[in-house]
Amino acid sequence: MPPVQKPTVTDAEFAKVYNDLKKYPTSQHVAQKLGIAYQTVKNRAGLLRAAARDSDTESPLISRVHPSVPMSEDESRFIANFDQEDCVEELRRIANIDPDTVVSRNYFRVHSKISESTWSRYFGTFEEFKRQAGLKLTRQQHGLERHIAKHASVDHYRRKNEERRNYGGLYLRPSNGRFKTIVIASDLHDEEMDPFFKRVLIDTISRVQPDAFCIGGDGLDLPEFGKYSVDPREWGPTRRIKVMHDFLKSIRERNPDMQIDWLEGNHEYRLLRHLSDETPALKTVLAELHGMTIRQLLGLDRYEVNYIAKADLAAYRERDIQKELGRNYHIYHDCLLVHHFPDGRNMGLPGVNGHHHKHISWPHFSPVYGAYEWHQLGCGHRRDASYCSGEKWHMGFMIANIDTHTRQVNFDYVPVTDFAVSGGMWYSRDKSEQVSPELRIALPKAA
Repeated sequence: MPPVQKPTVTDAEFAKVYNDLKKYPTSQHVAQKLGIAYQTVKNRAGLLRAAARDSDTESPLISRVHPSVPMSEDESRFIANFDQEDCVEELRRIANIDPDTVVSRNYFRVHSKISESTWSRYFGTFEEFKRQAGLKLTRQQHGLERHIAKHASVDHYRRKNEERRNYGGLYLRPSNGRFKTIVIASDLHDEEMDPFFKRVLIDTISRVQPDAFCIGGDGLDLPEFGKYSVDPREWGPTRRIKVMHDFLKSIRERNPDMQIDWLEGNHEYRLLRHLSDETPALKTVLAELHGMTIRQLLGLDRYEVNYIAKADLAAYRERDIQKELGRNYHIYHDCLLVHHFPDGRNMGLPGVNGHHHKHISWPHFSPVYGAYEWHQLGCGHRRDASYCSGEKWHMGFMIANIDTHTRQVNFDYVPVTDFAVSGGMWYSRDKSEQVSPELRIALPKAA
């Protein structure tokens, strides 16, 4: 039952009890002494202070909140003469009571002899209080630990770096003669490769017999490791890798003496990082690939392929990864640069890049090379992809002819639609190579 209010309590009697902090340290004690409700104490104190303000007289009541201890829960436990060292010693004393107990703010509040405002005026937060007492790592120590952890988490990538470091020079072919021809195709994307594009490319390489064929990155698609959502139950990386092996086999059988170079693109980079992680789930999905080296995985020895990979797999942030991938490029005969990204356009040499699946040509001038061109290649990926705007892509590849004496490069870009003209040969897409009707280039009927 709430206490019965005594209306006979005068303002003077109320003020006498209210102002006696020693006998009645809290408003609850005042209420019990006067036999009135706690809320009545607060209301009456407010009315008396308001009346004093209206009459421009001094309030008959003291302030029960000490101005120097605004955060204290218990004014009786505020120790004004405690300095920082005293507060730290008190926190360490509480921590030593039970070394196996983590000292939380509430634990300290219950067991300590000082109020929160005693220590908070020096340290602000309880976390900083614990740091100063040596019970928690400082920000610098914690930052150093995070930095160590970041590097430790990518150590296994660095080991994979060593495996692929010298793969760019595994199967170099002798380079004699003044004139050289390089065929470059980028973004083939394994089983997503357009069948008509594939036929034109393989036949062109067979007829032209270039000195080198270069895959300018993303020979593999592997959407399982990309940003597109693929149901893990439908993963087929082994199947996709086999498709790329079959493609390399066709190229090598027709051109036994040709140099084949494979530039690492962002898709291959992601695959190697995932394989380096070797998580239990990934081992289950990639059971057929478990234990395979990079050379076996990409068919480097079987088809005599140079794999050009200068990017550091241990790059931590996405921005660092993009910067590292920008290091994956190759220069032919000091005058032809092949890059997966358009960054190569600003490197001062004639050349090509892939990645964006759209053909663009830029004119440039250099005192060394004179007027020259940079081309962004179309892709080999079929244009009826369901997970992106494939209808906006271009398909095509490049035949680059080099005069090694003058270091001049003549480009012969081969667009591939429903027909193609490559090396003077005309090709037409047959029925088995048709893409979705809504994405086909409508050709005029013959008269």
